[in-house]
Amino acid sequence: MRVSMNWLRDYITTELSTAEIAEKLTDIGLEVEKVEPFESLPGGLKGVVVGLVKEVVQHPDAERLKVTKVDVGGGELLQIVCGAPNVAVSQKVLVATIGTVLHTGSPEPMKIKRSKIRGVESEGMICAEDELGIGESHDGILVLAPNAVLGESAAKHLGLYSDETIEIGLTPNRTDAFGHYGVARDLAARLSLVHKVKAILPEVPAFDKIAGKPPISVEVQSTDGCGRYSGIALDGVTVAPSPAWLQNRLRAIGLNPINNVVDITNYVLQETGQPLHAFDADKIAGNKVLVRTLPENTPFTTLDGIQRKLHQDDVMICNAEGPMCIAGVFGGIESGVGINTKRVFLESAWFDPSFVRKTSRRHGLNTDASFRFERGLDPGATLYALRRAAQLMVEVCGASISGPEVDVVAKPWSAEKINFSLHRCNMLCGTNIEDRTLRNILDSLDFVVGSEKDGIYALTPPLYRVDVTREVDVIEEVLRIFGFNEVNMPERMSFSVSYPAKPTNEQVTDALAQTLVGRGFSEMMANGLIRSEYLSDAAGDSFTERTVSILNPLSQELDVLRPSLVPGALEVVAYNINRQNERILLFETGSVYQKTDTTYTEWKALGLVLCGNRFAESWNNTTAPFDASDMKGHVQSVFDAMGIAYTAESCELPLYSDAMRILAGGISVGWFGYASPAALKRFGVKKPVLVAEINLDACMKQVRHAAKRFVELPKGPVVRRDFSLLLDKSVKFDEIERIARKRGGKLLKEVSLFDVYEGKNLPEGKKSYAVSFILQDPHRTLNDKEIDGKMSDIQSSLEQDLGATLR
Repeated sequence: MRVSMNWLRDYITTELSTAEIAEKLTDIGLEVEKVEPFESLPGGLKGVVVGLVKEVVQHPDAERLKVTKVDVGGGELLQIVCGAPNVAVSQKVLVATIGTVLHTGSPEPMKIKRSKIRGVESEGMICAEDELGIGESHDGILVLAPNAVLGESAAKHLGLYSDETIEIGLTPNRTDAFGHYGVARDLAARLSLVHKVKAILPEVPAFDKIAGKPPISVEVQSTDGCGRYSGIALDGVTVAPSPAWLQNRLRAIGLNPINNVVDITNYVLQETGQPLHAFDADKIAGNKVLVRTLPENTPFTTLDGIQRKLHQDDVMICNAEGPMCIAGVFGGIESGVGINTKRVFLESAWFDPSFVRKTSRRHGLNTDASFRFERGLDPGATLYALRRAAQLMVEVCGASISGPEVDVVAKPWSAEKINFSLHRCNMLCGTNIEDRTLRNILDSLDFVVGSEKDGIYALTPPLYRVDVTREVDVIEEVLRIFGFNEVNMPERMSFSVSYPAKPTNEQVTDALAQTLVGRGFSEMMANGLIRSEYLSDAAGDSFTERTVSILNPLSQELDVLRPSLVPGALEVVAYNINRQNERILLFETGSVYQKTDTTYTEWKALGLVLCGNRFAESWNNTTAPFDASDMKGHVQSVFDAMGIAYTAESCELPLYSDAMRILAGGISVGWFGYASPAALKRFGVKKPVLVAEINLDACMKQVRHAAKRFVELPKGPVVRRDFSLLLDKSVKFDEIERIARKRGGKLLKEVSLFDVYEGKNLPEGKKSYAVSFILQDPHRTLNDKEIDGKMSDIQSSLEQDLGATLR
């Protein structure tokens, strides 16, 4: 939010410089991101002064040029060559001295230099209106009144407006600082630590005592969406450009003036933080305003000329015949103020944040008003803002109040009391704030300090602090005003160090990230929201039935919570491949969501993605692509890092082909395999992609410290035995490995598949697996009897359980 220093000083009296104010605002949480000067005329005409023409003679070599002598109050006369036909002795003129930069509206500013014009030296320029940027006339130089002060700056003589502005990075909870007065109020609280300072709003008249009935009545039917609605009617409005002071104020903070009526509503918005809306009163059919909802798909054309279909929950401002405005979001094209408007109805209301946010998202309308209403505004500020705007319209637009104000309170407010302990405040903050200082801070922040019992205060926060609901919120308020820099670090700090029995979730996640980065992976982060159409195309309707839909989606493209990390991973793969990055190793840690008929579930998952070649392209590397064994190796490294033993079995899953379910401790903790053809097609990926998902929440129950321990080098050698097995085609290698490890016991260190053959010379429906077995005892050398015994046990089990035969 941009704040004008001139404007801010209207509400608070202080001698602090802009830099000092910026520092104090940053200290209290209104972080100033930058400070910039503002001038109503670019450059501020620095270097341009009032001069007196003392002499005018003809240029010796140019018929249309004159050589003048000009006094600018510096003692010596300046010789200036001038081509204006109206230059004459005794004129008061504006002179751009040497070094002046004029912003004339051309692409490049003009810098005045000492020069020679047709052989005669010139020490400046006597300026015309267009050369100064204050007009368009170039018929001759600008001649000032005789009483113009010699040597006075042009900026002072012309009354140019200058200001300094600060950019504040507001956090979403600080709706109380959405206006200049709110910022001044916070600054006053900080300054009150030294001496009492109060931010003061301009006084406004009350219009509720005006005789008669309101010319336009108000009825609030949607009390859930509109808690308060204030309005007033004005006659005799003249729509015209705003006066200079109002235009300058708006331009200083980056707003373009439109007309006096609209500018006043924007001015009051930036002053108080309360949005207003001005209706052409002659377009309010039946002289009645209804705040209500309308039937689903009711057409309504907004100010941007787009016809929109209304939702049944959209709160609308209507007249007796139809809708005029989307409450708190956007006006309608038929009821706005125009150049011919003579009667205005001003609206100042409090709309429920959730209603405004949902409506804004449904229609894709993000306006200054909706931005504020969505975050929660002060329901007590509506009437003041209305009166302030009406007062300005009387002064600026020549309007008159045509009847008493209307103020419909559909939902009364009262701030709930908060119990606050000064002892707890000091304990949490590490401070020693005295009771008197505390009361001063709370009073400056408009907290009502009630009864005190046993050191517990009963506090009532102001209505404009919608974010202060708990004791810790009050503590934060006290500390930011007291000053974070006032919290002293003790000379000595004591703390205990404990070693948890199990690593924390964060420690495990960090360890896995380090492990995967060490194996060549890069971390990715996909959106937790995805498009439901992607899931139905990639996995079918049966899978999408388990997805969690968003009732109020940010957009139609992001309407469900992701039930798997695979869709996001495939989007990233497609993005990379389209940019010629075809070797992809990625991992992601994030939440996934699913539902059943009765429950919703959420868990933290780790996703792995492999695509492309196993090795980076090089003259001495092969171009073999990643396969299932690569993914299995990476999955193994993940479980090794967590200290968890696992097994894998074949399964069928949406989004996967040749999927393997990962089991640890008897429960399913993840999957890995190839992305299914349907999923690849949906995301436009034409290469095989290996994916894995590991349920980290399920693994956390079994994770152990993967402490590094010294292991003595084995004394006994390894022994290798190979089997060439004839098997049914349906048999998977993981079944062979599971049986072998069960029968081989601790002596069996490794089982590997090193050759697969199908085809000629094999019976129908059969295949041949060449499997190696590594056996070792770390303390001694195995003898033939032990080795043959183990291999015999493994062979008999494979024959019995899988129907395998040795070739």
